[in-house]
Amino acid sequence: MNEILSPAGTIESFYAAIANGCDAIYLGLDKFNARAYANNFTVESLKDLVSFAHLRSVKIYVTMNTIAYDYELDEIYKTIDELAKIHIDALIIQDLAILNYVTNNYESLEAHASTQMGIDDLDGATLLKELGVKRIVFARETPVSTMKEVKEKLNIEIEAFIHGALCVAYSGNCLMSSMIGERSGNRGRCAGCCRQPYSLINLDDNKVVKTGYLLSMKDLNVSSKIDDLSFVDSLKIEGRMKEPNYVASVTNYYRKLVDKENPNKDILKKVFNRTYTEGFMNGETSSTITNIERPNNYGFPIGKVVKINNNKIWIRLTDTLNKGDQLRIESPNIFDEISIPVTKIFNANFKEVECESKIAIVQLNKKVNLGATVYKTKDIKFVNEANDSLKNSEYKKLPLDLEFVAKIGKNPLLIAIYEGIQVQVSNDFVVQNALNRAITSENIETQLSKLNDTPYKASSLKLDIDQNIFISLKVLNELRRDAIEKINLIRLDRPLIYHTPKKIIPIKHEQHEPIITAQVSNDEQFNVVKELGIKHIYYKNIVRRNNETYIEPTDEILFGGLGAINHYKNTAVKLISDYSLNVSNHISAGILSSLGVDRVTLSQEINKENINKLVSNYIDEFDTFPNLELIVYGRATAMHSKYCPLKRLDMCGECKKHSYALKDKFATFPLFFNNDCTIQILNSKTLNIMDDLSNLNGVNYYRLVFTTESPSEVKEITTSFINKLEGKNIKLFDPNKNTRGHFIKNPL
Repeated sequence: MNEILSPAGTIESFYAAIANGCDAIYLGLDKFNARAYANNFTVESLKDLVSFAHLRSVKIYVTMNTIAYDYELDEIYKTIDELAKIHIDALIIQDLAILNYVTNNYESLEAHASTQMGIDDLDGATLLKELGVKRIVFARETPVSTMKEVKEKLNIEIEAFIHGALCVAYSGNCLMSSMIGERSGNRGRCAGCCRQPYSLINLDDNKVVKTGYLLSMKDLNVSSKIDDLSFVDSLKIEGRMKEPNYVASVTNYYRKLVDKENPNKDILKKVFNRTYTEGFMNGETSSTITNIERPNNYGFPIGKVVKINNNKIWIRLTDTLNKGDQLRIESPNIFDEISIPVTKIFNANFKEVECESKIAIVQLNKKVNLGATVYKTKDIKFVNEANDSLKNSEYKKLPLDLEFVAKIGKNPLLIAIYEGIQVQVSNDFVVQNALNRAITSENIETQLSKLNDTPYKASSLKLDIDQNIFISLKVLNELRRDAIEKINLIRLDRPLIYHTPKKIIPIKHEQHEPIITAQVSNDEQFNVVKELGIKHIYYKNIVRRNNETYIEPTDEILFGGLGAINHYKNTAVKLISDYSLNVSNHISAGILSSLGVDRVTLSQEINKENINKLVSNYIDEFDTFPNLELIVYGRATAMHSKYCPLKRLDMCGECKKHSYALKDKFATFPLFFNNDCTIQILNSKTLNIMDDLSNLNGVNYYRLVFTTESPSEVKEITTSFINKLEGKNIKLFDPNKNTRGHFIKNPL
């Protein structure tokens, strides 16, 4: 049966998920998780919660899915050890160093590959299974057919998102928040840049094509496709930043759906949503997958404005309106939010009422149009019902079989059985002949069945008792409590099983004078850098992260996703890992090298100090130099996305005729269109750290990345950098056009 995996950003959401039927919960600590702005948990606070969940047969997965710097590794390892001791079930991981620590040290703690790792094919899943991963959380763009193929061929656990917010960029491959707001999504501090308004600009004539929330994805909802996911081990609900009543409602809906209990379909329209999509995973395209009108709760239509008079509007209703609801009224200007709390309702006779289903009159001090659609964004009755479910601690009680033996002159005996676990409890009380009123079978059954504050229910109760006996109710209560305590202790007694760690053995390398590499985007740029003597050029030998296909083997391949390591492992190809693997510590670099990667490109979110620390630790740990590459010039890819705004606007193919950019109120971000119809949103400023490389140790290759540059600009930049490395005292940084990115300071 599919596991229902629910989010918990607060303790209230934790209990809400369990009360509404989840099989597992994923949550984060106050550090090292990709939702830093949720309330989150501490190891200490988790201890009792893990026991509470385990006694209800609910698993706990802790997200540790951020990138890690060298100075953090010791604390991370210590935290993992503490989590292992309180018997969490799994860690959800992005960074290879964290993954290695778990799989290399623990048998009793599972490693799940986060969607942040970008796994979307058989090759990537194969590699991670070999590295000890027990479950793959696939990239949200991964087709259902691909996931099914992986399941059939690898027999590894599969986890897929089924409901909630979607990232427009490939997860783990979005630097936009980091680049423009210094808040890294890879560090759990995404600023939500994709939910902001942008204008699509034709750069050839500098005209605005369209303004709107051009990057705002609809929310995922695969409820109509749930049977197609029967092979998926874990169905994941997004929402660690959502309210407890959202967690309760969505969990309950999918619980009933999976259990074939026909849930009320109105539930999903009443919870927070940005309108729904079935996602790239189910074949939707860029044409339908975003809601460019608004980035927040859309609500559902309940009527239209049919009359306006002074500060009141008349609404012809198609659904019931209740006092306490929240309304949104359609506006000609999509940026004008007309939202009102319903504090008073009048019917057509101007009588104040608590609810109305035909004509409602409500107060409004904003201008609206006659005929405007009215949406309900908060249904107070639904919210109250959802909140009531939070008061329960159980969804379904666990069946407990009880047998009670009471013989005159002997101690009473209570036997409790749960799923093969059997306990027996007794006490010093001696069963006696009743002098006055004997205890009845009904009395005994009532007392022993009082399991209200436990996860159990008495599914059967057998009595083997003499006639006319006396046993105090206190004794029965003590026996019941002792039996429950004993069975709980057995169920919570989980061994901590360790592995004997294996050493990481990277390829031996020597440090040498830095060599310039170049990444280019067209034939003209390629010819320029080749004529200037650049030996290592990345052009048609690039396999981006989340590429749909792999290229034929060549001398060198720059790759962005882990699947390439497995795909090319039996070839003579020299592999160079790209920035998109987010390497930010020496262990991750060493692991990639041990897997056959020749050069490791560092993350674009690591500063000079941490690079030097990485190199120093690498040498100390592995007794060899790393073979590192660093991007020193070029427009950073702020987002790499399967979504194309041109296709959304019915402009597919226009990318071959014109150049485009997205513009917000601060900057302009050029769009780069790939041959596979994915896009790259480039940073508004160009990374340039060519003046800042002194006192940087252990980097063997410096990369220049050319995207929008003309051949003359490519020549000038490359020549200048060659001269710079040869010792000429020239300044290459232009503060008006360039940025140093995070080379001086790490993002938050």
